[in-house]
Amino acid sequence: MTEAATRAPGAYVAQESPRVVLAVGRKKTAVARAVVRPGVGRVRVNGYPLELWPVEMARQKMAEPLLLAGDLANKVDIDVDVHGGGYMGQAVAVRMAIARGLAKYFEDQKLRDLYMRYDPYMLKGDPRRAEPKKPGLKHARSKRQKAYR
Repeated sequence: MTEAATRAPGAYVAQESPRVVLAVGRKKTAVARAVVRPGVGRVRVNGYPLELWPVEMARQKMAEPLLLAGDLANKVDIDVDVHGGGYMGQAVAVRMAIARGLAKYFEDQKLRDLYMRYDPYMLKGDPRRAEPKKPGLKHARSKRQKAYR
């Protein structure tokens, strides 16, 4: 018997919608939000393809989770929106968002372990922040040099 024959007439059958995963990555004041959906391997950051990102080092940093994932990365499209911080902070935030999104999308423990072995901060975040400037000083801890003469 076919599936349609076993179903009650007029019964609602929910169609399986394509899976979409949201992930967030942060570094200092940069925040990146990634949307991972089924696709062919396209990665866009703020609407630009990752290959066209202007800073080479930042582009390589953002591509790390994709390179580690291998063929899995070609099964999804990733759209990332990032704002705040500087260009390297944004790159690390995008890297974290992509890694978290891929790990959540595929629910693969081997992929999570691979990311954790490569760099734990790919998944868990970096708690360091800039220390506030103190009154009477130029920076957080800088002081006038003392000359004992």
